[in-house]
Amino acid sequence: MTMNELRYQVDLLTAKNQKLSVQEKMYRLVCETSYNAFLYYSFEKSEIRLLGKWDSFFNFRIRDWKDLGRLYEMVDEPYVDPLREVLFLEKKQRQDAVTECMLRDRRAWLEFRARVYYDKDGIPQDKIICISDITKFKQQNEELTYMAYYDSLTGLFNRNYFVRLLSEYVRRAQEEREIVSVLLIDIDDFRKVNDGLGIIVGDELVQQVGSFLKEMSCEDIIVCHLNSDIYCMAIYNPTGQKTVNGVHERIQERMRRPFLLSGGQEINITVSIGVAEYPESASNALELIGCAEIVMYKSKDMGKNTIQYFDTPILNEFLQNVQIENQLKDAVHSRSFELYYQPQYYAGNRQLRGMEALIRWRDGSGRMVSPAVFIPIAEQNGAIVSIGRWVMEEGIRQFAKWRHMQEESLVLSINVSAIQYMKDGFVDELMQLLSTYQVHPQEVELEITESVLIEDFDKVTAKLRALRGFGIRVSLDDFGTGFSSLSYLKKLPIDTLKVDKSFIDTVLSDSATRVITESIISMVRTLGLETIAEGVEQEQQYKYLHAIGCDVIQGYYFGRPLPVQEMEALLEKMA
Repeated sequence: MTMNELRYQVDLLTAKNQKLSVQEKMYRLVCETSYNAFLYYSFEKSEIRLLGKWDSFFNFRIRDWKDLGRLYEMVDEPYVDPLREVLFLEKKQRQDAVTECMLRDRRAWLEFRARVYYDKDGIPQDKIICISDITKFKQQNEELTYMAYYDSLTGLFNRNYFVRLLSEYVRRAQEEREIVSVLLIDIDDFRKVNDGLGIIVGDELVQQVGSFLKEMSCEDIIVCHLNSDIYCMAIYNPTGQKTVNGVHERIQERMRRPFLLSGGQEINITVSIGVAEYPESASNALELIGCAEIVMYKSKDMGKNTIQYFDTPILNEFLQNVQIENQLKDAVHSRSFELYYQPQYYAGNRQLRGMEALIRWRDGSGRMVSPAVFIPIAEQNGAIVSIGRWVMEEGIRQFAKWRHMQEESLVLSINVSAIQYMKDGFVDELMQLLSTYQVHPQEVELEITESVLIEDFDKVTAKLRALRGFGIRVSLDDFGTGFSSLSYLKKLPIDTLKVDKSFIDTVLSDSATRVITESIISMVRTLGLETIAEGVEQEQQYKYLHAIGCDVIQGYYFGRPLPVQEMEALLEKMA
């Protein structure tokens, strides 16, 4: 070899060494700036090198493979064998392997990722093991997993996961010819807890009820928190204690005791329950929940604190209500209602006192729909506010045309729902209508039902005083059908009490009804209030009511509800 050739070889080796030095520096920089620890092993040299953040991960060094036992001691027992397989993956001729290990103190997770580099003959040359702290990732993953399956407030299954589990129940039941019972459980009057005590107290109550229901969970009973104050339970193959009746009895027993909250409050509650069963009620999970929901609300309509089972008549009623609700939305938008007016007469001289405005509605087919049917639906979906506003304006507008047709002043009675009455601005809205149509407040009487009084009693009475302060008359309608008692009538700033038709119907035939009716009228007169008997259809009823001191008579005996034209004709005739 000549000197020039030798010099060329030296320069070539120098360049290669410089290149290797640069690469080694680059690799070291990558390792040192990484958040990971690295263990490098050269099979040819039997050399171990520790790189990266090794000292941040471990308080020991590994100089040969005998020291690997220190790693095994760090991880929890179930992860030792998987870790050993990763560290010695070349024994199975593997190129890559990875495992996740929880540390023995259960406070952290490490990921061990290994790679072996083989030569062309399959002989291992180098091995690199990368160790990463994945604790935050595992925690986030656990949180995401929890969110995917569980309700954050109660710890029960969430709706989506419950539907998956219920679908599996249904699939099994189909194969095994078994029954699946689904219960929808709703806390009665929960809104009053939230409104009266605050949402934090409401949330704690929901948690406690959820914890109680969770106690019944087992392989054949699953429970979820659907939303707000509603829970859903599914029972697979209900037998023995695991039946709807058994669960209901256990729930009822718990509801007889108050729930003690962290703030010291003791809250007594009841629940309404709807039940649907596979295969009788529905054929899939979502339909079962839907059927149970229908009868749960039916249970509430029947007085709450009850259990109701799904059946065909209830489904037909529900479908009819849905149809009415859809048509009702169109009716509210198009104002396709009309008012009828039923005359009211003084019992003594039979002179016209005034009239009650009664809403009427024909659906799209021209069929008259009873207010007893569509008003509750309107109250549930909120349409009652728009309807009530229309009734007030239309009634006052029409009355403004009639008020001068009689020498004596007349009174227009308007029914007001609890929802409409409790709306902010109700009093101002009414006064604006009276001003617009130039009707005196003394000529208008608002009829409120006992359901209004179930709301915030102090707020209700304050609003009653405001109305009467303007001169508007207030009447308590349907007295005797709710929770009202004579003892607190003196607390109510009202002018008139209407005795419900249910009393009038049997006042001649039932002695107990007569005693109650006479007591009501006598007490009301003592309080200085006016009494109106509604639903009077017979002369004998009229004579009896007149004899015991009833002030005003309303009913078919004197006159049925009349459309505008007929009411106007009656006023002209009496002028």
